[in-house]
Amino acid sequence: MGKRAEAKALGGAAKAGVSGAGCARFDAPELKLVSAPKRQAMLLGMLEAVGAEGYERTSVRTVLDRAGVYRQAFYDNFTDKDDCYLQAYDAGLGRLEALMVAAAAGEGAWIGKLRAGLGAMLDFVDAEPNICRALVVEVHAAGPPALAKRTAAMARGNSFLDQAREQADDSGVAPAIAGEGVAAGIHAVIHSRLAGGGDGGFRQLLPEFMYFAVLPFFGAAVAAGEMQATSA
Repeated sequence: MGKRAEAKALGGAAKAGVSGAGCARFDAPELKLVSAPKRQAMLLGMLEAVGAEGYERTSVRTVLDRAGVYRQAFYDNFTDKDDCYLQAYDAGLGRLEALMVAAAAGEGAWIGKLRAGLGAMLDFVDAEPNICRALVVEVHAAGPPALAKRTAAMARGNSFLDQAREQADDSGVAPAIAGEGVAAGIHAVIHSRLAGGGDGGFRQLLPEFMYFAVLPFFGAAVAAGEMQATSA
């Protein structure tokens, strides 16, 4: 995904809001003196800078240099670096969730929706590792407000995973913590690889992720079949 296209996508998610199954709404604050494209460039510049250099090492100047705007433009839209990151986080996560919802929209069964949504997510991580590093790894350094947003996003994932109980043949067999455990496990693997500098190969994780996610709800035979089919 090109930088200009991603800036447009981030701005669209922040300005118009993203809604859909398992997806929250993200509304951008009212624009002041800066045109929308410049604001979008600053949001994208923040995520790229944080993903490449780390949250602590990213400064307002870093974002300005990446976005190609003046300091006054930044403060016309954001209170400080923390405020910019939080709004960039909303826009970036909104874009990712929108991609997942769109990919899953054509699927009827839970397993199909999961496969399509996870595939879209992993494709996004492969295409934009720095943005995903800013969303997944550096959120810890951004402090409690950012972690609260991460917690809400994880809860949305848990909610979708728990829908498997309605489609499983033996409803209620999976422990109540199954959805939370699956979401946390997938997140942990992606976090570890991004934190270690991984910039590719995430799509290859789809078969194993599908096995791990399907297993507690539908059993080993279905999970193994899904892993084999996804690997083909």
